Amino acid sequence: MMNAKAVVTPLASDWHPHVEDSHVLSDPTIYRRLVGRLLYLNISRPDLTFSVNLLSQFMQAPTENHWSATLHVVKYLIDTQSHGLYYAANTDLTLHAYCDADWGTCPITRGSITGFCVMLGSSLVSWKSKKQHTVSRSSTESEYRSAAATVCELKWMSYILQDLCQKVLFLITLKCDNRSAIHIIENPVFHERTKHIEMDCHLIRDHYKSGFVDPVFVSSRAQLADVFTKILPGCTMSGLLVKMAFLSQAPSCGGDERLSGLIPGSWRLLRAS
Repeated sequence: MMNAKAVVTPLASDWHPHVEDSHVLSDPTIYRRLVGRLLYLNISRPDLTFSVNLLSQFMQAPTENHWSATLHVVKYLIDTQSHGLYYAANTDLTLHAYCDADWGTCPITRGSITGFCVMLGSSLVSWKSKKQHTVSRSSTESEYRSAAATVCELKWMSYILQDLCQKVLFLITLKCDNRSAIHIIENPVFHERTKHIEMDCHLIRDHYKSGFVDPVFVSSRAQLADVFTKILPGCTMSGLLVKMAFLSQAPSCGGDERLSGLIPGSWRLLRAS
C-alpha cells in the first residue's frame, strides 16, 4: 500500500457505488472495521466526510467495488498524512455558514445529500454530510431542507458560544448557491411550492424574521459546502479545502498566499492521531 500510486482525492471522480456485476464480500467484517476506523478520522478530516458517509451506507452487504473504493481512501490518507485543520489564535468569533445539497443523488432512493459547514471567523468548527430522509421534488426543495438543517446547527453553535460567555453577532450569514431557496426563506408567498414540506423545515423562516440568520447568495465556485455533497475533481476540492484552512503545513509567520481572505496569525494544528 505504501508503494501504491498517489491519489489526490478520497474517491475517484468516475467511481460509482452501484455496480451490478460486483460480487458481495465473503467476509464483510473487514470492510466494516476499516470504514469504522475512517469514521474516527472523519472527526478532524473534513476532506473525508462525504466519502466515508457514502461508504458507510453499504455496511450490510459491501461488494468488491465498495472495498476497492475504501482502499482508495486509504491510499489518499497515506499521501495526505501531514494535512490537518489549522486555527488562527487571533481570529474573530463571528459565525457564518455555507449550505448545499446534491439533488436526487442516490439512483435507488433518489434521496438528496445535505452538506454544510460552519465557520467561526476563519476557522472551520462544524461540518456535516448526510442523506436527506425525504425525497425532494426539486433542487430548490433539497437546498431548502439543507438550509434548515444548517440553521439548527447555527442555533446550537450560538448557544455554545453564549455558554462560554462569548457575544454572538447577529445576523449570521448563511451562504447558499440556490436563489430560489433563498426567495422561499425570505418570502412566505411561495406557499404552493412549499406546503408539502415538513413543518420543521419552516423554522428557518422564523429565524430569518427574528434576525438570527441572513441568507445570501454565493456562486457555486465559492460554495465551500460542495466538498460535503459530491465527489469533486482534485483541483476543485483542494481549492475549497484551503479556504477552510485545511492544509498540508502551517502557514508561515508572514502569512500564506493560499489563505487570501483569511485572518493571519499564530496557527495551531488539529489532526487525528
